[in-house]
Amino acid sequence: MTDAPAAAPAIKPRGSLTRRLIWLAAIWSIVALILAGGLLTTAFRDTAVRRLEGVLELSDREIVAVTRVVNSQLITPQIQDARTLRALSGKYWSVVEPTANDGFRALTRSDSLFDATLPAPAGGAAPILAQPGEPYFYDAEGPDNQRLRVMAVARTLPDREAPVIFLSALDRRQVDQDAGAFALLTWTALALMGAGLIAAVFVQVRVGLRPLYDLGQAVADVRKGRAQRLMGDYPREIAPLAEELNALLDHNQEVVERQRTHVGNLAHALKTPLAVMLAEAGSDESQLATTIRRQADLMKAQVDHHLQRARAAARAQGSGQSTPVDEVLDELAVLLERVFQSKDVVIDWRADETLAFRGERQDLQEILGNLLENACKWAKARVRVVATPRPGARMLITVEDDGPGLPADQRETVLKRGARLDEEAPGSGLGLSIVDELVKSYGGSLVLGQGALGGLEVRLELPMVEA
Repeated sequence: MTDAPAAAPAIKPRGSLTRRLIWLAAIWSIVALILAGGLLTTAFRDTAVRRLEGVLELSDREIVAVTRVVNSQLITPQIQDARTLRALSGKYWSVVEPTANDGFRALTRSDSLFDATLPAPAGGAAPILAQPGEPYFYDAEGPDNQRLRVMAVARTLPDREAPVIFLSALDRRQVDQDAGAFALLTWTALALMGAGLIAAVFVQVRVGLRPLYDLGQAVADVRKGRAQRLMGDYPREIAPLAEELNALLDHNQEVVERQRTHVGNLAHALKTPLAVMLAEAGSDESQLATTIRRQADLMKAQVDHHLQRARAAARAQGSGQSTPVDEVLDELAVLLERVFQSKDVVIDWRADETLAFRGERQDLQEILGNLLENACKWAKARVRVVATPRPGARMLITVEDDGPGLPADQRETVLKRGARLDEEAPGSGLGLSIVDELVKSYGGSLVLGQGALGGLEVRLELPMVEA
């Protein structure tokens, strides 16, 4: 028994290139859109708040312009602004002085505040007093739970030693609502844009990688016997790969042809001395001549066996071939019915015209020729051959006859290398070892059994060319 060839290292796919490119583009697009959305909404909100603060600065200047200290009393006449005159209108002003507990005590205020007081910032009056004359903005909760934007400015007035703080406030809820509406519109638009970008990237990647898919399909066609070489136009980046693959196919074919030549030379070199030995032994009935003839026949059988195996291995490793099964069966049936016409053997074969063997015609002829010849030899009158497709690019060919069959305990024996049953015993055996080796070289299988016609049934599985 020869050692089985070591299995080639399996290629482990590391995910889809298409999925990888789409994910990278999608992640980058999503990150970019999120950053853009954040910048846009923040910029809009900041702009709206600055506009609000501009209104507060104008209100502060009006209040400062009319505020006076009279007899140590701070007096600020009501500004003629309808909003500051209406209670809880959302626009307020007040002049306050800080208290010991970081709060404010109102010295004067707008009518809109009614009896409420504008709250101090979280840090109290200290940050306001630290920068006199400079506006200090903060958010606070005002009357009626209004969210206010407040501007505070510390100033020292004539005729008053202690500084006072001028407060101007506006309800910012409308600003927040506008900013929220803008944010919703922006994020919706960006989400739609992101979906469109991802779809465009998907199409772009699929179209961009289409030549690679075509190249893979072309290689598969060569492997399955539908083509001999890679054909078609490929982009500049992929064309060198296609050329290298074609060069590899040419090299493999050259190696196969070289092996065939060596096999032929070896056959000629070995068979000629054997023929000379047999001729010299002639019809001599001496013990020595008989021994020479017997051993020469055995050597010839072994040479035929190993050379056949070498030729089959060489052809099986070659480029993909396609051989119609029905044509081979028809040729063999006509030939063998003529050879065995003395027995009136009828070969009933059935095979779809689209069924094709993925290998060389010579190999299929040798496989089926051996099996059919063996079946015709032992058949009484009928041989049946059926070829059908199987899943996984395989086909099943059954060859059976109505002869005596082969006992179960001898079926394995006839497939062993060098084994030979007596020709008077029921069964076939002749050539089955070589057929088995040839079938295995194509990755197929051969099983012997009892056929429905009563004789031997051979179930043969071989690679098939996919339609």
